[in-house]
Parts: sequence; structure tokens; C-alpha cells
Amino acid sequence: MQVDHVVCAFCGCDCDDISVTVEGDRITKAGNACVLGKSWFLSHGTPSDLPVARIEGRPVDLDRGIDEAARCLANARYPLIYGLSSTSSEAQRKSVALAEVLGGCIDCCTSVCHGPSGMALQGVGEPTCTLGEVKNRADLIVYWGSNPAESHPRHMARYAVTPKGMFVPEGRKGRTVVLVDVRPTPSARAADIFLLIKPGKDFEVLWALQALVNGQKPDVTSMEDTGLTYDQLTGLADRMMGCKFGVIFVGQGLTQTRGRHFNTSAAFLLVRALNRHTKFALIPMRGHGNVTGVDNVLAWQTGYPFGVNFSLGYPRFNPGEYTVVDLLSRGEADAALVVAADPVASLPAKAVRRLTGIPLIALDTHESETTRSARIAFTTSTAGIHVRGTVYRMDNIPIHLRKVLDSAYPSDEDVIDRLLARVKELKAC
Repeated sequence: MQVDHVVCAFCGCDCDDISVTVEGDRITKAGNACVLGKSWFLSHGTPSDLPVARIEGRPVDLDRGIDEAARCLANARYPLIYGLSSTSSEAQRKSVALAEVLGGCIDCCTSVCHGPSGMALQGVGEPTCTLGEVKNRADLIVYWGSNPAESHPRHMARYAVTPKGMFVPEGRKGRTVVLVDVRPTPSARAADIFLLIKPGKDFEVLWALQALVNGQKPDVTSMEDTGLTYDQLTGLADRMMGCKFGVIFVGQGLTQTRGRHFNTSAAFLLVRALNRHTKFALIPMRGHGNVTGVDNVLAWQTGYPFGVNFSLGYPRFNPGEYTVVDLLSRGEADAALVVAADPVASLPAKAVRRLTGIPLIALDTHESETTRSARIAFTTSTAGIHVRGTVYRMDNIPIHLRKVLDSAYPSDEDVIDRLLARVKELKAC
């Protein structure tokens, strides 16, 4: 059986034109999907023999797992909820409600990837657009600190570089692609212009470009250690001002280097200056399938996109205090619920030692370092394959997920909803 118009929720592109072939209880083909998408569909569509719940590695039924997990969270003085970037927005909303009842902190993968972009957005605003506008209008594409050829394999082909658009009927021939990075990557092969800058010099380059766009001449000697010549800078500034519609896609090469949110603030201000000359926008290259969604859900429910604290009964936001690495490294969190993430395999060692030393509850669709280290682990069904729901594409467009296969496992939303109900009962006692 073939199912069309399926959404691949692996990365932030959230491509909605996938055709999957279902044979029995598994997916055997994923047409139009990239290599990452095919791996996601074929591996997550395979039935698992994992128990629905485990306590200390021993299988238990779902009710027993829910009760034990709820007691761990309810008895904690400063619980942490983390992850949520690879699950549905419906599950994310329930997680916010649980964090509020617990009076703990809730954080997502944004704090360790594009958190600086969120902080810059709050400070100076985000001049952005949709990927549909990029496809139909953009004649200048700038990838800054990102490598879409490996991280988002269909981004160039479907949204930004090669597709023919309403006002770019020639497709690739009608576009100029610029790649700015600290090293040559596979994406450089698709670029017309590759600018090699020195590590940690993004802010200086962006600030100099803004000066040029504003009609000012930056100090030439100050540009000598950026890796770019003055002619390269003026050439890029002229090209940006001369295009009809330009877009900068910023990656973690910009957010996770020296400068962090100052870098993205400088990029936003550059785009703001460019809009005095032409039409320009900026879109962060978000990694996980619904990491943009958790930012949206947290923002509309609390006013803040990540690192939210409910210990005083109302939401507070302070990156560096309420974010996952800081909470764990300081030894403050005394229980943790991890949903659809693998922090044990990705966070710094000091944070991981704390995480694995406190009551850890993990929800995931497959075995991971985090589920193996968890005191209580739940196996859940996959949003976009076994469960309907909503995800947000990297340009903040909500997309509805289809259900392709049945599953014997509950959804993340179901488990979190039951945890929420049980925690309320325990708190009321």
C-alpha cells in the first residue's frame, strides 16, 4: 500500500511530499525522502520488541511505570523537563502543563543549539519569511555557518537553490548562492561564492557588512584578521543590496562560536539595514523535526522560547540559570523527565554525571544512551508514523502529521497526559 503526502519529521525541513510504501506492519520505501529521511522512516517503522515501560531495566506494565514516574517527579524539589524537539506539539503542550504543576524547569534542545537566535530575536526582532517565499522569490541565497548538504539534504533542492519559482522561473540559473564558513564543506560545491572566514570572526564580518550597507567605510586594518579582504566584503555587500530578494540561512556555526547571540543579533541588524535597499530575510537552520515547534509552544504558553522556570508559580526566563546544562552542571535539578531526546549522548560530561545520578525518566521511540541510563523508561510511538499531530517547520509554518502505521505503544502525549493526571493526584494528597 502506498501513502502519499506524508511528512518526514526528521529535520527542520519537514518535507510533506513523501510517498511511503507499507508492507504489513513496516515501511519498506520512502519516495522523495533524502538519505536521512529514508533512514528515519525505515528504522522507526520497524516494530520493536522493547517493553512499554521499564523500571531499573525490568519490564513493568504502563500503569506501574506511570505511578512510579509520577512519584519521582512529585517528590522532587526542583524537577527538570527536557528535550521535546522530536515529538508533536500536542505532547509539548502537555509537558508545559506538567512543568507548571511540578513547579520545576522546562527546557528544550534550543538552549544548546539555536538558543542565541532566540535571545537575539527578543532583543532586536527577526526579519524573516517562509520557505515558500524563498522558493518563489529569492535570487540570492546566503548560507552562513551551516552545511545543508549534510544536515538538511533536501533544503537546497526543494526550497532554496534549484527549484523553479514564480518569480525565479529559471531556478538555479536565476540564483546566486553564497556560502560563508570557517572551512570548506560539501555545501561549498553548490555555491557560486565561497567565503572562508577565520573562526570566531563572524561578528566582525557581519558588523562590517552592516556598515557598508549603511554607507559607511569600516576600518580596513580591522578586517585583516577576519580571513576576508576588503574587496570581498564590499563585493558581498554590493551583491546583497543589488539583489531583488535575498535570504540568509544561519546555522550553528554562527550561534555556537564566540559571540553567540551577539552574532545573530548582528545578522538580524544587517538584514534590517538591507531592507532599506531591497527585500531581505533571515531564517535559522533548525535541526530537529519539531524544535521550532517547542519554541512556539513555550512562547505562546509562557512568553519565553526555552529555559522556563515555574518554581514561583509563574514563568521566568533566564538563560544560563534555567537552561539544562547549567541546571545539571550546578547540581540543582534533583529529578528529570527527558522526552524525545538523548542528552546522555550529547551534553557535557559534568551535566551527564548529574543527570544519571538523579531519578531519570525517559520517553523515546527507540533505545538510546538516555533510556539505558534512565531509572524509568517508556517506549512510545513515533509522531508522523504511528501518531497524528502537529510540527512546525523551520520557518514557523505548522504542518499536520499523518498516521501511516498502527503501534502497540502509547504516544508521548498519552504518557505525559497520564503523568500529569497522576502528579495532580499526588500533589492534592
